[in-house]
Amino acid sequence: MIPRSKDAFGAAMSARWRGDDGRLVIERDDGLVDLDSFDYLAPFRRWAPHERRAVRNARGRVLDVGCGAGRVAIYLEPRGLEVVSIDVSPGAVRTARARGAADVRPMAASDVRRADGPFDSIVMFGNNAGLLRDARHGPWLLRRFAGLTRPDGVLLASTVDPYRGAPAVHRSYHRRNRERGRMGGQVRIRARFQRLATPWFDYLFTSVAELERLVLGTGWRLDDVIEGGGPSYAFVLRKG
Repeated sequence: MIPRSKDAFGAAMSARWRGDDGRLVIERDDGLVDLDSFDYLAPFRRWAPHERRAVRNARGRVLDVGCGAGRVAIYLEPRGLEVVSIDVSPGAVRTARARGAADVRPMAASDVRRADGPFDSIVMFGNNAGLLRDARHGPWLLRRFAGLTRPDGVLLASTVDPYRGAPAVHRSYHRRNRERGRMGGQVRIRARFQRLATPWFDYLFTSVAELERLVLGTGWRLDDVIEGGGPSYAFVLRKG
């Protein structure tokens, strides 16, 4: 039996920071298993091009949602921006602090309060638009973020279009999702590291058309889509 730990992710971040093998195994609820190759410690020059372009829109006081090892703060803070970095993983929080991020808090996106703001920018990189989770939670979270930002606020995020070039194993999963009343790219996954495993959680990948529908009525508008090559892309939301 695999022990359950909410901080399998944090253990992997700590291992990577030590220079050890910190690769996560991502397990989907249909039995598909994949190796997470994302570089959470990457300096700016090794970020994906669509994130490098999108982050140019960041300004003022920034909320970095799902900060991981703190790469967004490490890039933005020397450029004069104030960054509040949050992550549910205590291990990720420790790693981000050790790497020099100034204000890192153990907190979920849904727990950020008005008193923690206001913010000028919200960043959800590393495909963390997935934290929108599903067709109900996504609009709710976007409305909440709208309440945390100033009238000219901006939200920057990256994700993957799950349908673009999808192989058969993913297309069948999308069909099963729709038959169950879920969004096609709504995945139920858990992350494993060595003998640790997180609880199962929902994570959302959307096409641009689906994203536009999620944004309706939330206080945001889709201002820009930045293609990343293949199915990856970043997007910019602005208040209004």
